[in-house]
Amino acid sequence: MTKPVFSILVLCTGNSARSILGEAIFNTLAPGRVQAFSAGSKPKGVPHPGALRLLARRGIDTTTFRSKSWLEFSAADAPHIDLVITVCGNAAGEACPVFPGTPLRAHWGLPDPADVEGGEAAEDAAFEETWRWLTMRAQALLALPFETMDRAEIQAKLAEIGQMEGAA
Repeated sequence: MTKPVFSILVLCTGNSARSILGEAIFNTLAPGRVQAFSAGSKPKGVPHPGALRLLARRGIDTTTFRSKSWLEFSAADAPHIDLVITVCGNAAGEACPVFPGTPLRAHWGLPDPADVEGGEAAEDAAFEETWRWLTMRAQALLALPFETMDRAEIQAKLAEIGQMEGAA
């Protein structure tokens, strides 16, 4: 019998930038080991153009990404979630819906690249920096033998990872 894939829900308010990148990073770095999703408390309706440009530059198909509500993941037919990661301060401070089971929770707050002004080049640079910071965090989590760790150990490591470079 194969072990179930570890599922991760990356949350932000708008589900258009940081959470979309987090979903892409996890699914790119560890297919078959993790399955990542993203959502927002107040979804913008579409991914940010800067996020889509970055994904396209990295050769990631952008057609599957959409901005969606976190309520999709609290429904009875929602996929099981093992870990919920908030990547913005607003989502971390909001009352999350109840997700089935008892997922681990982590806050990996980062500045919003969508807030950068100065044109497309400045925006693209901000999205690249966010990608770098999220990739560092994802790699740190994926380097752990989380499949064999107890909840308290994983929770402690998640808190450490959240304090890495770029933490907001």
